[in-house]
Amino acid sequence: MAKSLLVVESPTKMKTLSKFLGRDFIIKATYGHIKDLPKSRIGVDIEKDFTPHFLVLKGKGKAVDEIKKASKNVDKIYIGSDPDREGEAIAFHVAEVIGSKREVERVLFHEITKKGVLDALKNPTILDDAKYNAQKARRILDRLVGYKISPILWEKVSYGLSAGRVQSVALRLVCDREEEIEAFVKEEYWIIDGEFKLPSGKKFKATLERKDDARLKISTQVDAEKIKKEIQGLDSYISKIEIKDKNVYPQPGFITSRLQQEASRRFKFSPKKTMLLAQKLYEGFDIGGEEGVTGLITYMRTDSVRVSNEAIQDARQYVNETYGKTYLPKTPNYFKNKKTAQDAHEAIRPAYVHLTPEKIKKHLDKDLFSLYELIWKRFIASQMALQKLKTKTINVTVGDYTFVARGSVVVFDGFTRIYEEEDEDKEAATILPEMKEGEKVSLLETMLNQRFTSPLPRFTEASLIKTLEAKGIGRPSTYANIVGTIQERSYVKKDKGKLIPNPLGMTVNRLLKEFFPLIVDVSFSAKMEERLDLIERGKKNWVKSLEQFNRALESELALAKDGMKSLKKEEKETDIVCELCGKKMLLRWGKNGEYIVCSGKPQCKGKKNVKINNSGKITIVEVEVKGICPQCGGNLIEKRGIFGRFFACSNYPDCKYTESYSLGFPCPMEGCTGKIVEKTSKKKKRFISCSRYPDCSFASNAEPMEGPCPVCSAPTLFTFKKKNFCLRKDCGWQSK
Repeated sequence: MAKSLLVVESPTKMKTLSKFLGRDFIIKATYGHIKDLPKSRIGVDIEKDFTPHFLVLKGKGKAVDEIKKASKNVDKIYIGSDPDREGEAIAFHVAEVIGSKREVERVLFHEITKKGVLDALKNPTILDDAKYNAQKARRILDRLVGYKISPILWEKVSYGLSAGRVQSVALRLVCDREEEIEAFVKEEYWIIDGEFKLPSGKKFKATLERKDDARLKISTQVDAEKIKKEIQGLDSYISKIEIKDKNVYPQPGFITSRLQQEASRRFKFSPKKTMLLAQKLYEGFDIGGEEGVTGLITYMRTDSVRVSNEAIQDARQYVNETYGKTYLPKTPNYFKNKKTAQDAHEAIRPAYVHLTPEKIKKHLDKDLFSLYELIWKRFIASQMALQKLKTKTINVTVGDYTFVARGSVVVFDGFTRIYEEEDEDKEAATILPEMKEGEKVSLLETMLNQRFTSPLPRFTEASLIKTLEAKGIGRPSTYANIVGTIQERSYVKKDKGKLIPNPLGMTVNRLLKEFFPLIVDVSFSAKMEERLDLIERGKKNWVKSLEQFNRALESELALAKDGMKSLKKEEKETDIVCELCGKKMLLRWGKNGEYIVCSGKPQCKGKKNVKINNSGKITIVEVEVKGICPQCGGNLIEKRGIFGRFFACSNYPDCKYTESYSLGFPCPMEGCTGKIVEKTSKKKKRFISCSRYPDCSFASNAEPMEGPCPVCSAPTLFTFKKKNFCLRKDCGWQSK
């Protein structure tokens, strides 16, 4: 008879642990949560201190029965679910189904290595009531928002819509940014660059920045031309040379949000994909040799940059042995946490420093390897010497004007030898030629460049997570879910990596801001997250916290029920005249945004899509003709359905012809006459394929571009991760 039962969340983790613990343990998996609030009702008794009614989830009966059966024949019961709030809730629910009379012990696995697991089992703890209370409070908060606000949206807007406590704040950030972009008025300005020649014959470029000691702003081409004429023929000389030493310090090991951001920038991974891959790396692989089956990274949901002294020493030893003492700082690098960090877990780091990416590459698929390599290199770099630069700033005086050139030279690469942060805004280093103060130079050419001010860019998944983190919205375990949910609900779409609110999302956000200002208030949501953290630390009462929130919610619900107009029924007469019959058009709302229909309906079928700006002005959105319908000769126009964009006949419903959305590139496969079309999978992932499918099976996630291939002459090439490829079979050409 086995002496102990160990219950974990994941079957993958279960397999890894069984290799470490042998026959003395029965190991069972819960396959995630085993209990949750019921779907058919709110499931919270508000009058009785917000008592939640957790039920065993559908499909989890077998797993629960196996755990209960196994618990009857062992001496000890350990629960090793993940060391966070959700894992603590699972631990409590497992203890409940086993029976309160049985004593259970809680073990926290911060890394699934033999040493980490055995150490955790030697030092078990008890179930953490405060952490479970924080999870219950978060779950009930989300349920109150979802089950009380969503029915109002169903009644007033459209059935099936939903509101989420944190997701609605994220939607607000995306929509507010879109409104800023739409309201932005660009301003013209001009940049003047000069090309100068030294007596040595070497050339360099500098940008005009000042007149006398004042910063120069050039607003028009007339002003730029005037300055160009003014400086022609004037003497030029090097008026100032400033050389400085600059140190660039390494970054700490990853926290969850930084890992998601960096994986998004480097590999175009969604936050959800990053966390799925990290979970696999944490739970373990069979890598052969002495390690066998082992976890490869520490726990991946963390907001702490702290790492163990043992891990630091391992990293320093590796740096010293591999790169030498010049790359090893005299003392270890330590990093400070933010004040808001919970510091429950270490930073994300490799479980074993000696398992270099090269050693385990053959055991991992491409994406898993990319993420492991990123984590490993970031951690090793965090314990390396700083990068040393020498920066040079040159002032060139031409009359009353000062041109400035900036350059830098890497004196010592330091940690950047193995890892450098991806930064889209980072400029390439410029090396300036040798020169002396007072040296005369010749102005060879003056270049005038027109520029326009730009609004803030649309959010990417990475930048939205960065903003959520900075504003205190969400926590490491929720970022991926927040960003994914607003897309899954069709409130936001991702186009070329940018998050763009759909008309549905803009409408829902407008209503939530108007009638639930507190719920979607960024600072209020941040305070709720802080309160959950305090509940977890035992410093706040979870029931009183819910009472305060619910009072605020009920107040806003009462106003919304009376004040929110039904968009389903609302029609508003406009001054726009129907081009078919001359009658006034009526403004309506649909899931895809506002549109106008003829007041002479149903006899007249006049209909137009429109756009309404912040001042209420209605603008007709002209439909771009994409081709001619082969069935009736009508216009083909672009439409969007549940599976993405497609072309349809403008004479619908009389003509129901449709075709896939063509990107205008020929299929690259040899002998194929098809076109590349855009499609969307059932999981709403965009991809491209051949229009002659299933006769041609070509499909890819890369973006097409003009060919031909320099090797095989394929008519279309593809770009992915800043490289160009030929995807024709047996070719394999790619750019350097």
